[in-house]
Formats: sequence, C-alpha cells, structure tokens
Amino acid sequence: MHRVVASTAHRVPERPPLRLDVGDVVEAGARDTEWPAFVFVTTPTGSGWVPARYLSAPRGPAAMVEAYDTTELATRAGEVLDVLACDLEGGWLWCRSSRGDEGWVPVRTLGELRP
Repeated sequence: MHRVVASTAHRVPERPPLRLDVGDVVEAGARDTEWPAFVFVTTPTGSGWVPARYLSAPRGPAAMVEAYDTTELATRAGEVLDVLACDLEGGWLWCRSSRGDEGWVPVRTLGELRP
C-alpha cells in the first residue's frame, strides 16, 4: 500500500457528501475554475463536485456513468495517510487516515512519505 504525508492541512466543505450510483440523474452545472475536471451537480438530496467524465452530458440533466462519492477527508499537516485510489486526472487521491476515516484529498496538499 502506498503512503503519503499531508504537507498542508485540508479542510472539508460544509455541505454533506453525495454518494451517487450509475444511472442516478443529476443536474450538471458549471465546471470548477480551480479544478477543471469537475462539474458542480445538484440532486434532490444535495449537491457537490463530480468528475465531468462520470456524467452522460456536460450540462443540464445527466446520468452518472460511474459511481462516485464526494466525501473529502480532513487532514492535518504531518498526518500520514494510506492511498486507496488515485484520480490523477482530477488531482485527488482517496485516502484512509490512521483513525480509519476515508475520503478524497487534493494531491497538491500531499507529499511523499520519507523514511
């Protein structure tokens, strides 16, 4: 298993995460200017950022073509994390903390773990 260290803290947005399944219909909005691989989506249960490549259409009503969980993991500088999945196109890694919590963390806030 690959491990990384948080070089800076990552704060999680206030909105609750979305867990979307293949076929779920969302309303796709604007692309993120900071993270251009992501589109803001709205559902009857909430809203959040989803990789554009996971949607059947770039704007308006769209179906999820891949399942996605928008959960982000809050980190502290110096914290060691296990990497469970990579979305290098989007710039995020799915990580697990030593507490057992999991979620997406921006690659730019992480560094390689040095022995």
